[in-house]
Amino acid sequence: MRTLLVEDDEMIGSSLRHALEGAGWSVDWVRDGALAQSAFADGGYTCVLLDLGLPRQDGTEVLRRARERGDTTPVLVLTARDGLEDRIQGLDLGADDYLLKPFEFRELLARMRAVIRRRDGAAHSVIGGAGLQLDLTTREVLRNGTREALTAREFALLHALLERPGAILSREQLENRIYGWGEEVTSNAVDVLIHGMRRKLGPEAIRNVRGLGWRVAAA
Repeated sequence: MRTLLVEDDEMIGSSLRHALEGAGWSVDWVRDGALAQSAFADGGYTCVLLDLGLPRQDGTEVLRRARERGDTTPVLVLTARDGLEDRIQGLDLGADDYLLKPFEFRELLARMRAVIRRRDGAAHSVIGGAGLQLDLTTREVLRNGTREALTAREFALLHALLERPGAILSREQLENRIYGWGEEVTSNAVDVLIHGMRRKLGPEAIRNVRGLGWRVAAA
């Protein structure tokens, strides 16, 4: 899955990016509010981790503008601002959750999973239909009762498709979910990844719609 990390502190940002990538996330890290605004507007993120005290543009303004244009991407605010009014303002502007610094990385991951589940309208950690499911906690695919581990990019691919079963996702949409901002992507990268997934899950698990993209069966 792909996240936008907005954090101006070099030590915190570097540490978080390293830990998130180790947990299987693709991370775009920006260090000020203006860059955050641009990256946020480009879209394709599963979740946004947003600091409030940013140079050039405050995090609350980044959040306000995103919600005003109808962006519903889950936003988890990471901040040292512990005042009640700050928390109320962030939540009123559309933040999905608040986490005060310093925090444990395991709690951050748990809160990220929680806001994503709420966005998906799910009270549990499994999405998909009876034949093909994805466990967001263990990062495993469930295929006809059998569990199998996934690589980070396989997980991101299936998560994108299973969020919208039956919908056709284009090559560009899938690339945006699988790869980081500015990361070089070869022309056939998605094809190679899907070919490997079909070998693992069966040829009908992910279907190609010629000239348009790929989809999984509607639940």
